[in-house]
Formats: sequence, structure tokens, C-alpha cells
Amino acid sequence: MAWSGRFPRNDIISLLDHYPVHNLGESTSQDLLFGDVVDLIGLDALRSVRLGYGSAAGSADLRARIADLTGVSADQVLTTQGVALGLYLLAVEHCRPGDEVVVLTPAFPPTRDAMVGSGVIVRTVPLAFDDRYRLDAGMVAAALSPATRLVCVATPQNPSGVVAQPDDVDALLGHMQRVCPSALLLVDEIYRDATYGDAPIPPSFAAIDPRIVTSGSISKAHGAPGLRCGWLTLHDPELRDRLIVAKMNIVLSGSVLDEAVAVGILEARDRILQPRRELLKQALAIVEAWQDEQHERVDWIRPDGGAMCCIRLSRDAFSDEAVQRFWTTLPGLDLQLGNGEWFGESHRIARLGFGYLPLERLTPALEQLTAGLDTASRP
Repeated sequence: MAWSGRFPRNDIISLLDHYPVHNLGESTSQDLLFGDVVDLIGLDALRSVRLGYGSAAGSADLRARIADLTGVSADQVLTTQGVALGLYLLAVEHCRPGDEVVVLTPAFPPTRDAMVGSGVIVRTVPLAFDDRYRLDAGMVAAALSPATRLVCVATPQNPSGVVAQPDDVDALLGHMQRVCPSALLLVDEIYRDATYGDAPIPPSFAAIDPRIVTSGSISKAHGAPGLRCGWLTLHDPELRDRLIVAKMNIVLSGSVLDEAVAVGILEARDRILQPRRELLKQALAIVEAWQDEQHERVDWIRPDGGAMCCIRLSRDAFSDEAVQRFWTTLPGLDLQLGNGEWFGESHRIARLGFGYLPLERLTPALEQLTAGLDTASRP
């Protein structure tokens, strides 16, 4: 499947620099305030931080916290400047030009772009909206070859919030063992903590198989993307050492202050996450009620986790021209969604983020979305 994975330059700038009133384009929970963190962990926890260079592997305290959450040892953790740097390090150190990487789509665009930038051959496996984007191990197996070095999966998936089932991951590992036994399976778990209400957090895949590399961060569920603090878990000590050296040559180390704050966030994670999970539960109920009203012209996939879901403009209600009209209408409504084409999908599909706006602003944003649908459906 051909997929550029990119918006035009002006659209990218708009996504990064413009925050519309009705922002349904964000995939994160509401931003955590630094004052909230100080109230939770206290200033004394930060007063003793020495602002020198940190460890290229990441601070020992932070790696220990991540290890506790993922079920691996601290020396199997590498901190990165967000998951984005981790993707790049894997691309340039585990893969070489001419190697093959399999990416399941729809997917977070930098997952593919980091691989393309390293010169590998990217093979995409398009999962189906009508199948709830379920991980299809048989379809992935058809894309594997002896040249495959990495397979990329996300759970919960961005943009749909669909969770991969352990049996499907096991089946995929079986196919990989048969076709490409030296390949790694990257499981992006960045939304794993973003459950709804009292729903349990799915266990990490980090410790179940030595071929699995996981990625995570405090950006999405915790609402702290500005700290740029993510991580990888790796079973292969030689690969981890190579990634540490590569990270040192690119950025020397992470910010010691960011990592100290991240330790405090993870220590206070239950107090941070529980009210956010309740907000996500309430926001999802609002979106579900809106979807029920729009079911004759909009389909959706109810997410298993995360702060976003996928909707699809029905072919019965919208011609191709109407879909294009829909997207051109949104800026005038000061409304933003994530275009499915950015994730390797059809422009009939959109990522709808419901965790970023306060609850009192979510309903007005959905009303503007309804107005956009109304305008697009008129000839």
C-alpha cells in the first residue's frame, strides 16, 4: 500500500502551531501543569538536582520506575527524548539500508518516517476499519521475509485506540520465528495507562518475549508531552549499548531536570491518572452519544483505551466530493481533526481526540463537527 504518511508542509505547521477553539485533533489527555507536579512531589525533590550532564542511558531512578511498570530490569530500559527519538535510534542501529520493516497501518506517521529516513524498505500492512483494526497475524505474515528486521505494532493503537490481544501477538511472534527469526517486534505502549474509569491497565508486553521491544512515555496518559521523556525496553544488551552510544552522539543525555520531574510524575502516577481516567470515561460517553445521533452518516470504532477514536464518513451519506468539502470546511469552524490520510488511511476516516478539551468544551466542539457534516452533505 502506498502511503506518504505526511501532510503538506503548511498542514504540519498548522497542527504544530495552531490550537483551534474546537481542538479534536489532539491525541493526548489534558496538559499537566507544572504547578500540579510541584504540589504532588514538592519542590524539595527538585532542589537537589544537579544541572550537569546526565547519563546517556537515563537516570537510574527513572529507569527503576519504568522497570517496575513494565516488568523488566532497570538495565533493560533506555530513556529517550520522547518515543520519537527511540524510533529513530532503532531505525539507525537495528536496521540497515536494504533491510525491511513491516508497519501496520493506520499508524502514527513518525513510526514509518523514522524507518524511511534510515534507508530501509517499509512494507505496510493495512488493517481494516470494518474489522476494528484488529491485529491480523496472517496478514502480517504475508508481508514478512528473511530480510525483515523489525515489525511495528501499537496497543492501544494510534489513531483508533484499539488494543492488541495477547493471542494475536503470540501468533505474530510465531510467524516471525518461522520467517525472520532475527527480527524484533516493536510494541508501542504509549497509551497503555489511558484506560476509562476503573478499567484495569493492560499488562505490558515488555517481559513476555526477548524479541519484543516496547516504547512508552509520560506524554499521552499523563499529559506531559512537553517534558520529552520516553523510553524503550530492550532484552538484547548489545543492542541497548549501541543505542546508548547513538543517543550520546546525538543529544549526549536527556535533560536531568525533565527526568527528575518524570520520576516524580511516575511516583505520583495513581493520583495523576485516576482523575484523568474518569474524565476520559465521561468524554467517551459524550462522544458515544454524539455518534448514536450521527450513526446514519458516520461510523466509528469504539476505542479500548487512549484519548482518541476513529470515525468514518459513510459512503451512503457523503460522496468523495462531499468528503473533500468536509475537510475544507473545518478551518472556518475553527475545528481540527486528524485526517486519516496522515495515518495511512482514507480521507473518509478521521482521528477524533476526546481527551484534550475540558468536558464543558467537548460538546460545543462536537456541535461544530455536526455543522461541518451538515455543510459537507449539502450539494
